[in-house]
Amino acid sequence: MKVGIVGLPNAGKSTLFNALTHAGAQAAEYPFTTVEPNVAIVPVPDDRLDRIGDALGIAKRVPEHIEFVDIAGLVRGAHQGEGLGNRFLGHIRDVDAVVHVVRSFENPQVAHPHGSSDPLADLETVEAELLLADLETAERRLESAEKAARSNDKELVREAELWREVTSALQEGRPAPAEAGLLTSKPALVVANVGEGEEPPEALRARGAVAVCARDEAELAELESSEAEAMRAELGLEGDPLDRVVRAAYELLGLITFFTAVGETEVRARSLPRGGTAVQAAGRVHTDMERGFVRAEVIGWKELVETGSFARARERALLRTEGRDYVVADGDVLTIRFTS
Repeated sequence: MKVGIVGLPNAGKSTLFNALTHAGAQAAEYPFTTVEPNVAIVPVPDDRLDRIGDALGIAKRVPEHIEFVDIAGLVRGAHQGEGLGNRFLGHIRDVDAVVHVVRSFENPQVAHPHGSSDPLADLETVEAELLLADLETAERRLESAEKAARSNDKELVREAELWREVTSALQEGRPAPAEAGLLTSKPALVVANVGEGEEPPEALRARGAVAVCARDEAELAELESSEAEAMRAELGLEGDPLDRVVRAAYELLGLITFFTAVGETEVRARSLPRGGTAVQAAGRVHTDMERGFVRAEVIGWKELVETGSFARARERALLRTEGRDYVVADGDVLTIRFTS
């Protein structure tokens, strides 16, 4: 999963990136500190992985990973190339989901690109630029598709109809549908970068914003975990921001987590689209497993932890055998049986 961090200059994108990834990217109080994106791959926090490993006596635990991309700040007119517009938009096209960082703090030492801070207006500026960029793309695609559809080929006619619908939606200010694969098609999470002890404004809460004090969290990211936990409790900060942002991103992308345990050597967490089947889960482990899938042995992670081993779980009839169309549940532990 690849998540792009976007927003206006000086919204705190690089500071949030550092808080999430401990990467130490440059963050300064002037616009366009970030030109080329900062990239970091971090483990997805999930305490179930350790609990399964402890129960089975497996030392090697491999979490799922998420890639964060800190993208240069956007300004009005980005869709026409203003600021770092074309580069900014190009980097967004490469990600699976978008985190909109919205400045919700007051600090006269940190200049606002529009002179004064208005969190909702700032968010709408970014959204408008993405929509206008999409509209330009959709209009070009529509023109090309309509010419091709003159052949009366059914598939080309359907494609032209799709781009008519996409163009109409964008002209009305609505995001492009997922099948269009455009910028506004991407799932988006709003993160309100608040001052210490503050809450985001109601307008952002109504948009489902996750509140993070990026400056404090970036400083805590430089401490040992035990020190950071104690300091977070003292400051009244709510949990690890990585955990909150990742959980929200999983919800946005419709992902669940399943686990695999290989003998006594390794337990691993893997993501899968919600509604995914056992054979699709097998493909997440290895393409050979998907091709030669025979069956999956399945148990919920809590049941496995309570019994302490697959053998005891089998004795208690808690280990189920499921076929290729079984819909995997969040927290399932799967053992894939396949032919090579």
